[in-house]
Amino acid sequence: MQTENKSWIEAEHPDYRARRHVMARHRDLYIGGEKLRTNATDYLLRRRKEPLDIYQERLNRVFYENYVGSIIDWYVATLFRREPLITIEGDDARGRRFLSAFTEDCDLQGTSITEFFRRRILDALVCGASYILIDFPRADKQPETLAEEDMKGTSRAYLSECNADQLINWGQNEQGELDWVVIRTEAQRQEKLESDHSKETRWLYYDRQKFRMFLRRDSSTPESPIRMIDEGCHGLAALNRVPIISMQIPDGLWLMNKAGLLQLEHFNKSNALSWALTLGLFATPVVYSEREWSQIIGDSYFIQLGPQDRFGWTEPQGHVYQIAADNLSRLQQEIYRVCYLLSQAGGPLGGQSESGLSKQRDFQITQEVLRAYGDIVKETMKRVLRTVIAVRQDKVAVDVNGLDEFDIGDFSGELADAERLLSLGVPSATLKKQIFKKLALKFLCDTRQEVKDRIASEIDKGMEVAD
Repeated sequence: MQTENKSWIEAEHPDYRARRHVMARHRDLYIGGEKLRTNATDYLLRRRKEPLDIYQERLNRVFYENYVGSIIDWYVATLFRREPLITIEGDDARGRRFLSAFTEDCDLQGTSITEFFRRRILDALVCGASYILIDFPRADKQPETLAEEDMKGTSRAYLSECNADQLINWGQNEQGELDWVVIRTEAQRQEKLESDHSKETRWLYYDRQKFRMFLRRDSSTPESPIRMIDEGCHGLAALNRVPIISMQIPDGLWLMNKAGLLQLEHFNKSNALSWALTLGLFATPVVYSEREWSQIIGDSYFIQLGPQDRFGWTEPQGHVYQIAADNLSRLQQEIYRVCYLLSQAGGPLGGQSESGLSKQRDFQITQEVLRAYGDIVKETMKRVLRTVIAVRQDKVAVDVNGLDEFDIGDFSGELADAERLLSLGVPSATLKKQIFKKLALKFLCDTRQEVKDRIASEIDKGMEVAD
């Protein structure tokens, strides 16, 4: 297909260029471990006029206490302690069968929709945003009926992950809707067993109707040509929409952005303190003498002192070490505080004891933040499911609930609340039906979607018979 040395496809949006390095830093801070150690020169500050050999030794000893990564993992794990509740309304058996299969395998790789969105919210908490690509298998010939679509598998929608650092360029209309996007992915490929790995870069261009795919192999050389290897209509062309749905995190809830600089400061100071303590373990000999000193001192040597000479060792008194340790503790607590987890910081700020009521109030704040994340996930999930349903022309309605309770013991309280509500005798069959379905589906949240649909249908039919 078409080949060119330079292309508009390589252009990057100004906003992407401005935050590209920030996203790379945030990923390193989240992952930590050997990933951060490999890129330690980007984060461990070199002191003014520090000798290179000393700086290199500090790099070799670098370590990282990853608080913010653990905090983000805690939020994601707690948020998805119970799976979201997907309810389907309507008599379209075809649509129900598809959604049941889709929730169990949403990417044609065996990933459930809960696990898929767990990864998406994690990426959003690290980079501030995450993106979901909706697509359908391509057909050589346009099917004439829905049954033919199902038989050929072209109606089997699937999702693909798109990280925030992969969406490099985009255009929007006056209403803020996407008109086109460019997604860039990079990978190491080995075509044959005896060949070497080469870097492969792909660009995917989507507008409201078409897609185009570009490829560059061995992109280590700027002269490597870019080839267009595929083009055609994408799955959402019938809706005249770009097949990308975004999950945006508000700045106030972007955890890595709030805690990243604090984590970097803690990283540099903890490594500086560790280096100072290491040096303090090797005391320096001091000779007090008015004579010219030229003797060699070491484990295999001895020194000769005059009658008035004195010998001693220098060691730090430790005042600055205590100040540094206190400051590190303060930074650690501040990281938890800005992430709304002060109750888990290992002690309150200022060293004063906290009452049980105060701890409960702190955790209530954490729960409100978790509910905000739950709302973001549910809203994005609803947009994805309803978009897929619209393309497939299924006659069903779908809704997403849950992700608002974060304690296993909460179900007993909700059950008691439901019993009290039903005891009021509200003359509404719809209210009773919704209460029964919510309780049943929440209790069986980890059951297959097909079973959940069957239970919901049986509750609907049972209430109709009772009426």
